[in-house]
Amino acid sequence: MSAPLVLLHGFTGSAESWNDVLARIPTRTARCPLLLGHGERADGVRGFEDECERLARLIGPEPVHLGGYSLGARLALGIALRHPERVQRLTLVGVHPGLATDTEREERRRSDARWIELLEGCGIEAFVDAWSAQPLFSSERKLPEAVRRRRLAERLAHDPKELARSLRLLGLAEMPHFRPRLATLRLPVTLLSGELDAKFSALSEELVHALPNARRTTVPGAGHNLLLERPDLVATELT
Repeated sequence: MSAPLVLLHGFTGSAESWNDVLARIPTRTARCPLLLGHGERADGVRGFEDECERLARLIGPEPVHLGGYSLGARLALGIALRHPERVQRLTLVGVHPGLATDTEREERRRSDARWIELLEGCGIEAFVDAWSAQPLFSSERKLPEAVRRRRLAERLAHDPKELARSLRLLGLAEMPHFRPRLATLRLPVTLLSGELDAKFSALSEELVHALPNARRTTVPGAGHNLLLERPDLVATELT
């Protein structure tokens, strides 16, 4: 029997982010919990590792197949490192293992502070316009209009103050540096990245050598958000 499937969405996403993937796995059901700041207040969470613990409690003691995209992939990696007994296998889409130096962290905090200022000062529409215009998401412009409209509505549905809280507590600068601990993670790991997403493809190439039981797939012609751009391939990897 397959392990229960638990899927974590990305920043500005929701449980519905996985709909196109799950529609291609009609024989599987999945739990898609909301992350802090995305409809889940989680008032006891004070940082990245607190959120990992909250999600681990939601998963429960039975080992699961844990998947994550972007922010969700970072949290999934954190859960697996803290509670390997609760994860049978990992599927990580666009994952980052954490920043290595204080200089990198401070640079990222300054960047996130500008996004937080935009969220709290100008509101969700101004933020979404700027966030969606980043080169990271440029390949999404090739998607059908109906898909792009759905993604836009998903982003606009969020509370800007709660997204700002997510950035403050779960942003990349606040995540532990996981690289030194990767060799301890013996469970099977699948790493997915888009060919056009140069940064995360390079990270995936690095991680496949750092993890003892990992494989990677680079998706031709796709960018960062494989849940939208290639849900068929993500579904295949999850099965």
